[in-house]
Amino acid sequence: MSNESETDIKQKERLSLDELVVRLCGEKGPNKTLDPTEVAKAFAAARGEDDLAWRRWLVHVRAAAVGLARQGRLVIYRKGKPADPEDFRGVWRMGAPHID
Repeated sequence: MSNESETDIKQKERLSLDELVVRLCGEKGPNKTLDPTEVAKAFAAARGEDDLAWRRWLVHVRAAAVGLARQGRLVIYRKGKPADPEDFRGVWRMGAPHID
């Protein structure tokens, strides 16, 4: 039996999800964006979950993206333009920060 608390497990999932988001954004390359559903599907598949389980991870993907955007590790886009990670709604995408 594991001594890990639910908080510890969520923290590990969070770190793994953050790592996946950063990796997938990096793989897309500069000036390309990633749909949150792509990340949720990849995360669920990596965990061996069924084809529809990705939907429950969408809220976690958004939270991870917001945290990473605050850190400057990715950019959240709305209608093709950078969005405030603290205040965006609707359809959004994410991408690696531009290096000029």
